[in-house]
Amino acid sequence: MLIHLICAARPNFMKIAPLYHALKDERWAQPMIVHTGQHYDLNMSDAFFEDLGLPQPDIHLGIGSGTHAEQTGNVMIAYEKILMEKAPDLVVVVGDVNSTAAATIAAVKLGIKVAHLEAGLRSFDRRMPEEINRLVTDVLADLLWTPSPDADQNLLREGVKPDKIKRVGNIMLDSLEMMRPKIEAQNTHQEFDLASGAFGVVTLHRPSNVDDEENLGSLCNTLQKLAAKLPLVFPAHPRTRKKLGMFGLLQKMQTCPNLIMPDPMPYIRFMSLVFQCKFVITDSGGIQEETSYIGVPCLTVRENTERPITITHGTNQLCRIGDLQTKAMDIINGSTSRPQPIELWDGNTAKRIIDCLKEQLNTSKQS
Repeated sequence: MLIHLICAARPNFMKIAPLYHALKDERWAQPMIVHTGQHYDLNMSDAFFEDLGLPQPDIHLGIGSGTHAEQTGNVMIAYEKILMEKAPDLVVVVGDVNSTAAATIAAVKLGIKVAHLEAGLRSFDRRMPEEINRLVTDVLADLLWTPSPDADQNLLREGVKPDKIKRVGNIMLDSLEMMRPKIEAQNTHQEFDLASGAFGVVTLHRPSNVDDEENLGSLCNTLQKLAAKLPLVFPAHPRTRKKLGMFGLLQKMQTCPNLIMPDPMPYIRFMSLVFQCKFVITDSGGIQEETSYIGVPCLTVRENTERPITITHGTNQLCRIGDLQTKAMDIINGSTSRPQPIELWDGNTAKRIIDCLKEQLNTSKQS
């Protein structure tokens, strides 16, 4: 069974790594890694692949950056050519980037089955490009592998047939467990002379927070006030750093006492900080899950989240820019919630996907 695993950016590789390893151990499976190149990432180095135990991609489409339409269209054109040369038995797409929707459309139009890993997540905010990609992908995919009960319910509400939906758990946590020994041995916080549990971590990159000068200025003021109470480590995304410079905020942030702004970090070094920190301020998606899993308080500076289970069962709180300082101070002063276990978030998602594929194979043979 020839299986294409579609990746576009670093988080995608982390989601397919456990599945790639599980498939490699199966005699009936031939997994191939397809890198669309949607996001060129300097951190996508040999060391990164070594950490994940992955080979270099079997196929590289080399798409590069561009508008949403350009990326989507270019991936469809390039990937269709690959599919027409030798069609796989299954295409596995992950997450919600443009390449996910594009590869799905290209494959389905050629009658090739598609499985969506991390299906059913919804922010219910169509202003987010990721939400459009999720909707398109889930409508077209043949297999929908979901991480949580709310994702199942979202799909059922949208009229998806129940036999398409299979809850398998959170694949990102398989990667975290796979790399946990290296993460725990890293001790990144010591490089900055920080004590365990005595600092916060900040990640901000979404347009709603960093593209608007007033919003970014307010966030910077809040971070400087919080840094006076507790050191903060802010490995600024290149896009965020560019906006800080554009709005005349970068120098003030870099010279603020107790506000540390290193370059973006590889996953293991960054997660070592998260494991040891007091709390995280973010607008990212995956870190809401990781912090809930390891029990670290998380403040998500967004109006909504496609991962509501991290709020109902985890350590995550949504907050607006205006109440970020108050909620952060509550955590600094000792007010935190204790997470509840989330079913199937246990590091065994890849194994459940293998069982699902075996079931599909047996069903096909019998018919």
